[in-house]
Amino acid sequence: MHLGLDLGTSGLKGVVIDDAQAVMASASAPLEVSRPESGWSEQDPAHWIAACETVLEALRTQIDLIAVQSIGLSGQMHGATALDVRDQPLWPSILWNDTRAADEAAAMDAEPTFRSITGNIVFAGFTAPKVEWLRRTHPSVFERIAKVLLPKDYLRLWLTGEHVSEMSDAAGTAWLDTGARDWSDDLLEHCHLTRNHMPRLVEGSDASGHLRGELCQRFGFRSGVVVAGGGGDNAASAMGVGVVSEGDAFVSLGTSGVLFAANGAYQPDPETAVHTFCHAVPGTWHQMGVILAATDTLNWFAGLTGSDAATLTRDLGALHAPGKALFLPYLSGERTPINDAAIRGAFVGLEHATDRQAATRAVLEGVCFALRDCQVALEATGTRYASLLAVGGGSQSTYWLTALATALDKPIAIPAGSELGGAFGAARLGLMAAKGAGIEIATKPATERLIEPDPALKAAFDDGYARYVQARTAIGDLS
Repeated sequence: MHLGLDLGTSGLKGVVIDDAQAVMASASAPLEVSRPESGWSEQDPAHWIAACETVLEALRTQIDLIAVQSIGLSGQMHGATALDVRDQPLWPSILWNDTRAADEAAAMDAEPTFRSITGNIVFAGFTAPKVEWLRRTHPSVFERIAKVLLPKDYLRLWLTGEHVSEMSDAAGTAWLDTGARDWSDDLLEHCHLTRNHMPRLVEGSDASGHLRGELCQRFGFRSGVVVAGGGGDNAASAMGVGVVSEGDAFVSLGTSGVLFAANGAYQPDPETAVHTFCHAVPGTWHQMGVILAATDTLNWFAGLTGSDAATLTRDLGALHAPGKALFLPYLSGERTPINDAAIRGAFVGLEHATDRQAATRAVLEGVCFALRDCQVALEATGTRYASLLAVGGGSQSTYWLTALATALDKPIAIPAGSELGGAFGAARLGLMAAKGAGIEIATKPATERLIEPDPALKAAFDDGYARYVQARTAIGDLS
C-alpha cells in the first residue's frame, strides 16, 4: 500500500491506496491561518506536524500501516519556511496568499534575469520576495537562516530528517531555472543566498529519503518506507486525475482557483501572468492561470451573512443568467492576469432587488469570470484544451460547476473521488518511487458526472464577463 499526504491551507489530508490504486483509507485534520496584519497570511509549522500526527493516528485505526511501502507528499506552494541551523523555524511560515512582499517582488521582477530564467513573473506570493522581505525588515532573522523550505518539504524533514524538495514546488520559489530543472546560482546570489540555503532537488516520482525509524515504531510502519519527492498541490492534483499529457487540463475550486494545463515542453510566456512550472514527473511542464480566492470567497460571504457555504449554494435552484450585481473576488490581491497585490474585491451594481440569493450567485459568477480571465491568458500562450476535469471542494456544487462550464464554454467532468485529488496524486507518486513505475500509472479516473455548458445562457454569461472586465479595470484604477 502507498500513503499520500496533502498539506493544504485549511487542512491536511491523508489517503492510502493499494498497488491497484484503489483507496483503502482516508483521514484529515483541520488547519487555521493567522492574519496578524492586512495582507498577511501565516501558519505555525508545528501545527502541520500536529495535523500529520492526527492523520496518521486516524489512519492506523482503519488499516495496518505495516503494509505501507511508500509515502508521497503534496502541499500548498510558495510558503517561506525559514529554519536555523537546528532546523527550528525562525518565523511563522509566510503563505502563498500573503502579499506583504509586493514591493520586493516588483523590484525582483524589474530585473530581467528573473523572468528569463524562471519563465514567470515574480509574484508577491512567491517564496523569494518573502525571504527578501525578511532580509530588509528583520535582518537579524535573515542572518540566522540556514535553510528555506516549502511547507510540504518541512513535513518531509520531520518524516525523513532530509532537506529535499522537488521540481514542481521549487518552480514556484523564483529561484529555479525552470527549463533546466535546477536552482539558479545567479538568482540565489541576487537574493544574498547560496545553494547551501536550498534543499536538494529530486523529481517528484523519485525517492527523497526514508521514513525515520522513530516514526516507523510510533505509528506501526515497516522499516525502510520510501518517501517520494511528491509535488506542489496542483501538480499532485494533476497526477491524481491523470492530467500529465499535452491537451489535458483541470480546474480547481479550492481555497484558490486554478486552471491547469499539462505541457510536453517548456513554453513560458510570463507577460500573460500565466505560471509556467515543472510538472511532478520528469521531462514535463505545466501552465496555470491562478486566482487567489475561490471557495475562500464563498466562505467569506457565508460568514458575512451568518450562513454556511453549503446552504447558500443549495438554495440557488437552476442556473440563472448573471444579474446586474457583479462580484470581484480579490480578497487578498490577484495573480492571473492582473498581477496586483494591492487590488481588493468589490460588489458592483447592487440594487434593492439584490437579495441573498442574487448576491450568492454574483460571488460564484465572480470566481467563474476570474477563471475565464485565466483561460483567456492561457489561450494567449497557445495552450488549448477541449474539456476540463474538476477538483476541489467547490466542485461539489452543481450550480457552480454549471455556471463555470457556461462561462468557459467547456464541458467539465467530475471524477470519482475528486475530493482526494492532491493526496491521491501524492500516493501515486509514492507508488512510482517504490515500484519504479512510469508516467502511464497516472491514468484518468472514472467520470462521475459530466457538466455541459448551458447553450441558452452562453450569451448572457458572455455579457456578464464583458461587464466584469469593465468593473475589474475600474477597480484596478482605484487600487
